[in-house]
Amino acid sequence: MNRRARVLPLLLLPPLLLTACGTQRAADGPAAVAASAETASAPSEELENRAQALGIAPELVYVTRTPGLTLAQQSVGVLGDDGFSATYLTGSGALVRLSVERGSMTEDSCRSLPAGDSTGGRAVCERDTEAWYRTGGGQHEYALPKNGHVVRLSAETAAVPREVLREAAGSIHRPDTAEAAATLPSPRPAATAPVERGDLPPEGDGAPDNSVDMGG
Repeated sequence: MNRRARVLPLLLLPPLLLTACGTQRAADGPAAVAASAETASAPSEELENRAQALGIAPELVYVTRTPGLTLAQQSVGVLGDDGFSATYLTGSGALVRLSVERGSMTEDSCRSLPAGDSTGGRAVCERDTEAWYRTGGGQHEYALPKNGHVVRLSAETAAVPREVLREAAGSIHRPDTAEAAATLPSPRPAATAPVERGDLPPEGDGAPDNSVDMGG
C-alpha cells in the first residue's frame, strides 16, 4: 500500500463563528481565533482546584463554545498522565472528542501519528494557518500546537463535516471560572467529623451501652 503522505486541496469553508470579544477576520484560521479567545481569559482558582482533583494539569484544560455542540459531562476526565479529555455531542448525536496532551506537532509527526482514535497507518496532513487538518482511518481532526502541548478535536469523517470541526477548533479557549464549574466536577468535600453517639459510655472500650433497667 502506498503510504506516502499527500496534501489535500484546501476546501472553501464558511467564516468562523465569533466567540471572543472584538472583531475577528474571516480569513483567520482556527489557531488565530483560538489564540485570541485564550488570551481573553486567565486561569482561575476554580479551574485549578477542579482540575487537580481529577489529576489533570490545569494548563491543559480547554473548552469550545460552538453552537450545535453539547458537552457530555460524564465524558470529562484525565488523559494519560495529566492530560484532558472531553466529548461533545452534535445535534444528530455524533461525537466530537476534545483532547489535550503534552508534546508538539510538526509536519513529520503530523503524518506519522494516526488521526483521532484511528489505529490505522499514516495520516494525511494539511496546513490550515497555524493548525493541522488531519485525516486517516475514517477519522479527521484539527490539531492546534500550543506551548508544550497539543489540542485536538477529532470525529468520524462520515459523521461530522470538516467545517464543524474547524468552527469548534476556532472557538477553543481556556475556560473562565463559570466554564470551569460547568465543565469539571466539584472536588470532593473535606472529610467531615464523626457524628457523636449518645449511647457510647465515657469510659471503657467505647462499645454501646445496651443494658436495661431491672424488670426488663
